[in-house]
Amino acid sequence: MRKLTLALDLLCLLREAAGLPGGELLAALALGELAGADSIRLGISEDLRPVRERDVRDARHAARSFELRMAPAQGLLKLALEVRPDRVVLSGENRETRQPAGPLDTRTMASGLTPFIRALREGGIPVTAIVMPELDAVKAAHAAGLMGVELYTGGIVDLPSGERAAAAERLTDAGRLAAKLRLGLVLGGGLGYHTLPELLGAVAAAERVTVGRACLARATLVGLDRAVRDMRALVA
Repeated sequence: MRKLTLALDLLCLLREAAGLPGGELLAALALGELAGADSIRLGISEDLRPVRERDVRDARHAARSFELRMAPAQGLLKLALEVRPDRVVLSGENRETRQPAGPLDTRTMASGLTPFIRALREGGIPVTAIVMPELDAVKAAHAAGLMGVELYTGGIVDLPSGERAAAAERLTDAGRLAAKLRLGLVLGGGLGYHTLPELLGAVAAAERVTVGRACLARATLVGLDRAVRDMRALVA
């Protein structure tokens, strides 16, 4: 069965905006797992906001399977090695806000990412990366020694239907190459209840799907349990 990863960063952002003391994250984590999420993800930035170091440590302790999304920054490497998530997912970073943002630039992979990956792997932590759904990006990920790729769908989901069909073809090609190179294959980025089936159809070999904001937005109407269960039904 295809796996489902639930990203809970938005809860930390809402907590910070509302000035809440905390506690909601672990409750949401438990509810998400009970409803069918196979893994929980948090994305951390160098300034430790809105996801805090304590959030990462608490989630690692509470979650059955925990993914840490981060930019390949030396300042975050020590924390990752201490916390020992089940998977580190490398991403790009918004230099202005210091927040994890979108896919990793393939130029980064070509200019010294391998030692960073090696340090994590020597610590027993599998490493994947969020990349653009392009052949060159998949090739660069493979060359850098990553064990898998998360093909970024955030640039596809809001396209007009004609443009989205062409982008879906490129997504299919990238997925086929990742499978041929024996890279773990994940889809993620802006996926919602209406867009997920179409893009999953384009990459049937995807082993895992990552969702976040769409699921949490729906939870405000129907509750987190129902929102995750509905997503789980689409992913299977």
